[in-house]
Amino acid sequence: MFVVATAGHVDHGKSTLVRALTGMEPDRWAEERRRGMTIDLGFAWTTLPSGGTVAFVDVPGHERFVPNMLAGVGPVPAALIVVAADEGWMPQSAEHLAALDALGVAYGLLAVTRADLADPGPATARARAEIAATSLGAVPAVAVSGLTSAGLPELRTALDGLAARVPAPAVDDPVRLWVDRSFTVRGSGTVVTGTLGAGRLRVGDELEVAGADDPVRVRGLHSLGEARPEVPAVARVAVNLRGTPRDRLGRGDALLTPGRFHHTDLVDVRLTGDPAADLPATLTLHVGSAAVPVRVRPLGPDTVRLRLARPLPLLVGDRALLRDPGRHHVTGGVRVLDVAPPPLARRGAAAARAQVLAELDGRPDLAGELRRRRLVRTGTLIRMGVPVPAGPGRDSPAWTAPVAGDWLADPAHWQRLGEQVTDEVARYARDHPLEPGMPVDALRQRLALPDRVLVEALVRPPLRIHAGRVGTAGVDALPEPVARAVQRVRAEYGDRPFRAPEADRLVDLGLGPREIGAAVRAGALLRLADNVVLLPDALDGAVRVLAGLPQPFTLSAARQALDTTRRVAVPLLELLDRRGATRRLPDDARIVVT
Repeated sequence: MFVVATAGHVDHGKSTLVRALTGMEPDRWAEERRRGMTIDLGFAWTTLPSGGTVAFVDVPGHERFVPNMLAGVGPVPAALIVVAADEGWMPQSAEHLAALDALGVAYGLLAVTRADLADPGPATARARAEIAATSLGAVPAVAVSGLTSAGLPELRTALDGLAARVPAPAVDDPVRLWVDRSFTVRGSGTVVTGTLGAGRLRVGDELEVAGADDPVRVRGLHSLGEARPEVPAVARVAVNLRGTPRDRLGRGDALLTPGRFHHTDLVDVRLTGDPAADLPATLTLHVGSAAVPVRVRPLGPDTVRLRLARPLPLLVGDRALLRDPGRHHVTGGVRVLDVAPPPLARRGAAAARAQVLAELDGRPDLAGELRRRRLVRTGTLIRMGVPVPAGPGRDSPAWTAPVAGDWLADPAHWQRLGEQVTDEVARYARDHPLEPGMPVDALRQRLALPDRVLVEALVRPPLRIHAGRVGTAGVDALPEPVARAVQRVRAEYGDRPFRAPEADRLVDLGLGPREIGAAVRAGALLRLADNVVLLPDALDGAVRVLAGLPQPFTLSAARQALDTTRRVAVPLLELLDRRGATRRLPDDARIVVT
């Protein structure tokens, strides 16, 4: 299916032309038919000579109903601009064209109506000149008469040509269906309609409603008046939602693929049209079928920050327009540059932000986003509209593996963080010489990291994480006085590994309770009991000695074999029992567990 929106001044025959092409009545309201003037959006479709289908979104032309017109044009990829031969170019012709240009619509066709009432040449020439200066560029033109049907075959052929020029839709993209109608069908419940510009809808799909917490499920789909199990883009579609009250959805809402869109009320955008400095403080942002008041904060000559009155599901690269409803004036188009911009809290932040935005073109850029954000989750980027490849390949030069969990990092920033970890841990060790390392959360705060897993990923040997702290292992992790004391213990007791220094000797060596605690936490000493410490390799040595005894063995036999005292042997054997290296028997004898 090919979807096209009409555009043009009031009473230039848009609805008459759609009616003549399709045989369907696009005006849905009795008041519209009575007054002969389109007030709200109309819909109709027909088969083209090629066998394809064109669906029309017929929009009102009166200046009072421009918001309705914009709701219909916003999601549609192509436009049929209608100008009457007997009246020529008119004010709403210009405003509608300005809206199409602001939205970046690049595919169109000119129909000069009422060619039976006046020479279509002058109107055609003026309209083509006006259109050529916009995003539409040079467009084909066809002179027609809805009354006599003259030119309709040529217009059908031109529509076929327009359909062939429009790029193929991205049917694998996530769904964002902007709602333009919401109503209730007896026996079915709530139905919403819209133009599906990308992706595909299936019966049974679970979708999000922008700004709501609870998901909705697709009960049924209709397109071109027929029930369908699946509707791919581009298409006009009616979606029957299961168990959803009608008042939950209306024009300007959106049905979304879950988890694929960022709901934001703050965006940085690039302008086309009026200079940023000339914009009023409040305007209306039109995007999709939504019209939302915004507050405008100029940043650079062509960049502004918009504060939306309510969040919308926006992506980097989205096109929208700003309109001043008081002056009935399209102030210009916008291209979304950032849907999650940083705060502007410090003096000079706005000017600095303008410099950053000057380098952006609205095209999603993974490497650039990483460079600007430094650290960001994969899901956050995807919801912003920045594609994240699943892995390396020829088509993904900017791919980078997650550094921890689903966190991505700018490579240069990640390298700097790794260097900073070493510096921060060393500084903490100097300031807290008897602590076993820097607490992980303290290090996270010093590095301004949002997640503990990032700290864990940055820690590399010789650093390690033990008991919630980051430090180096062994004697090297100790303050110099404690390390010297441990070395003296090793020198004195290295050939008597199962003898423990007495309490007064520990004091002479400079090993008080705090120093012993630091040495034990660093793995430089093994604590058996209060003031009973051995060198850390004593356990393995004890198991080897005890394994050489006749099994089972007694405490006395163990003490003699280890050449130690009862003060050491009792807690040593109890520790070996707890670790499963030995097992105590009912008669208090033990065996080595092999």
